[in-house]
Amino acid sequence: MSKILIYFDEDSMDEDFVQALRSRNVDVLTVADVGMLHKSDQEQLDWAKENDRVIFSFNTRDFYRLHSDLLEQGLSHGGIILAPQQRYGIGQLMRGVLRLINTKSTEAMRGQVEFLSNWIS
Repeated sequence: MSKILIYFDEDSMDEDFVQALRSRNVDVLTVADVGMLHKSDQEQLDWAKENDRVIFSFNTRDFYRLHSDLLEQGLSHGGIILAPQQRYGIGQLMRGVLRLINTKSTEAMRGQVEFLSNWIS
């Protein structure tokens, strides 16, 4: 089972959140880290898939729409984790992400959307 590698889109690049995950040895890259700032959501999703990463975003509506569009076309993606912005604190988000990545593999995330609210207790 290969560990989920996370790719944060522009909407979710909270430095404290990213650093909290990195301090717990979670492999996290942001769009700023890889020079993908100001690219479209589709380009971000494509980059994540090409680099075996699961994208994390607070942009629930647009990424869920992309997910649905890809499925209708018979296509896939590397996986999407969605969380509502401003609903949870960094500690709750971090615990949810840790629980998710310690439960699911990269392979299990392919083509899937996970709502972080399902992983926060």
